[in-house]
Amino acid sequence: MKLLSGLILVGLAAVLFSIALAAEDVSTPDKIVENYCSATQSQEQSLGASMEVEIHASLPKLKKHGRLRALRRISKLGRITYEHLAFEGDGTIKNQVIARYLTAEVEAHDEKSRDLAVTPANYKFGYKSKSVMDGRTAYVFSVSPRKKRVGLFKGELWIDAATYLPLQESGYWVKNPSIFLKKVAFVRKFEIRDGISVPLQVASTVDTRVWGPAELEIDFTNFSPETSSTEEAEPSSVANNDDSQ
Repeated sequence: MKLLSGLILVGLAAVLFSIALAAEDVSTPDKIVENYCSATQSQEQSLGASMEVEIHASLPKLKKHGRLRALRRISKLGRITYEHLAFEGDGTIKNQVIARYLTAEVEAHDEKSRDLAVTPANYKFGYKSKSVMDGRTAYVFSVSPRKKRVGLFKGELWIDAATYLPLQESGYWVKNPSIFLKKVAFVRKFEIRDGISVPLQVASTVDTRVWGPAELEIDFTNFSPETSSTEEAEPSSVANNDDSQ
């Protein structure tokens, strides 16, 4: 009888422990977001970065294509600049699609990085599920901006469960920076490397008013942290030196 009572007590303790864990899980979304904000803020304050980008763009209706290689730099303040390296393809793609897209990104982030950060100050977070992406456990949240502002998006955020850094952002811009653009939808992927969330790829569909839908795929390589406090050069215009038509 004593053995049976002991087993019952052990079983009851296990049930209570499971209930406690379940109750803790219910309250975890706020803690996940808090940890995410701490992790991303720590990364942003610790370093700037540079990386090579290769942008493939097309206007399917016009059967026009182009490819741009550039050097992308992010300052410690969040400012983005691009240095044009090489372009091949149709000039319309370079000047009317790629250049406009990059200019919109640069202008959206210029001196406004805090207003664009994916944080509770700028976004409403809604917990959706726990899932797996590329072998990493992730928390999936819906995010919607508190204000309709250029550079903010509505969609999803995937947070790495181990580091609380972003694995993926997806959705569409809630306010377009140019009358040339009707709607910009995107999927932005990151890779966790040495405790840092590194840009990996952006796939975007841009609905333009003049040329119809445009498709862009941006691949990031050779990511390099920059710890020096060198002065930033003015961003190069990707529409200059157009030697390919």
